[in-house]
Amino acid sequence: MGVCERTPAPLTAPQTPEAADAPVGLVHSLESFGSVDGPGVRFVVFLQGCALRCRYCHNPETWACGVGARWTPQALFDHVWRYRSYWGKKGGVTVSGGEPLLQMPFLTAFFKLARARGVHTALDTAGGPFRPDDAAYLAAFDELMRYTNLVILDLKEIDPAKHRSLTGRSNENILAMARHVADLGVPLWVRHVLVPGLTDDEEGLRRTGAFIASLPTVQRVEVLPYHTLGLYKWQKLGIPYTLADAVPPTDAEVRRAEELLGVSRYPG
Repeated sequence: MGVCERTPAPLTAPQTPEAADAPVGLVHSLESFGSVDGPGVRFVVFLQGCALRCRYCHNPETWACGVGARWTPQALFDHVWRYRSYWGKKGGVTVSGGEPLLQMPFLTAFFKLARARGVHTALDTAGGPFRPDDAAYLAAFDELMRYTNLVILDLKEIDPAKHRSLTGRSNENILAMARHVADLGVPLWVRHVLVPGLTDDEEGLRRTGAFIASLPTVQRVEVLPYHTLGLYKWQKLGIPYTLADAVPPTDAEVRRAEELLGVSRYPG
């Protein structure tokens, strides 16, 4: 659950002379101009591999481990740095996935390079690999947080049993990660995907709102309406899609969820 299996392969992206001793990351794709992945304009790095199997995932092609373009941290940062003129004073770099925490040594090295040049760093994660009872893991995670300006947490479901039904795994460790990040003083944005009939019950949203309110570093809460833009990917991969009958929420349903979550309390 904590690491991404990797198969030996040559580096597939432009590298620097330091590559031999550097951790290698498996990258799914790069986006040079992201506007919804943190503050300002972002360069977004999508890492490969995820242990969750979210029923509404719009990027199931990122699940598999051991595939993707192989980059060293320095080579990736050198590439990202070329786009700094887009960022202005508010932008920076966001690492998403897949699940970035499956490649924590690479992620930490990359963020360390970014922070050394004053680049704002954001981690977009569902928190699945977090291991609260593993001292060595916590030490490595805390090192990553030293170079992380913002954690964007996809909080899928507050109830452990419902979370398991939705993603294939329970969420106790994910909630523990949110608390730990807040205890470290790292700013948080929390996102919740609203699926009518699945993640929109009043009790669950109220409980989610109460949990969010217990995290002192939360700056923003967002409700993301369910959509089917990634359905064709499931079909292409031959994976059964179990939400074929689900429909996107109405504007009124989104506003209701925002009220139950207390979104207005977090203007950041």
